Amino acid sequence: MRSAHIVIIEDEEDILELEEYHLQKAGYEVTGFLSTKRVEALLAEEEVDLMIVDRNLPGMEGSEFVAQLRDAGYQIPVIFVSAKDRDNEVEEGFLRGGDDYLTKPFNMNELLLRVKSILRRTMGSAEGRVLYRDLMLELDERKLFVEGSEVKVSRLEFRLLHYFIAHRHVVLTRDQLLDAVWGDDAFKQEKTVNVTINRLLKKIDPDRSKGYIEPVRGVGYRLC
Repeated sequence: MRSAHIVIIEDEEDILELEEYHLQKAGYEVTGFLSTKRVEALLAEEEVDLMIVDRNLPGMEGSEFVAQLRDAGYQIPVIFVSAKDRDNEVEEGFLRGGDDYLTKPFNMNELLLRVKSILRRTMGSAEGRVLYRDLMLELDERKLFVEGSEVKVSRLEFRLLHYFIAHRHVVLTRDQLLDAVWGDDAFKQEKTVNVTINRLLKKIDPDRSKGYIEPVRGVGYRLC
């Protein structure tokens, strides 16, 4: 399994360097920013598994930036690391899209444990198993579980969902999906992708309340 890619947004350079050092030492790929500038450009081009965001940032407050990302459709997990420690401020961070909240000053080991915990839920860590949100794929047995209950899917649907999870938050064109999932199968065309995705969603998200996969107009699809 590839190393998780973590983005840090922290305007205090010494703290940023400390976080980068410990996360890289723990085996993660890390990209650091001193402000929110250029972060969205990176998110549009690269796969990011987790963001660690300070709230007191130049230009745009950190939780406002995360709320903006959520409105734009990004569902990347976020840990806020902030000196804003009042109850209403912590609540505000969660309401604006945070998944966890760590107040400054903080213990680096605690940050690493929280990072590991979130990535275990969102990326998966067991051999032969892939986790994403409330989905679990048992690769060896080709079984899919939603909220702990097994859901029967076809071999093609399983491959399709696995490919989406491996490329989470990336916009995938229909041609990419056809080449990667259908491969050299004799009959395949763009509408085949649409039909298979709809059939898969009927099984894993019947009322479409979870919004696992969203269409990107004129381009393709993205796992949210």
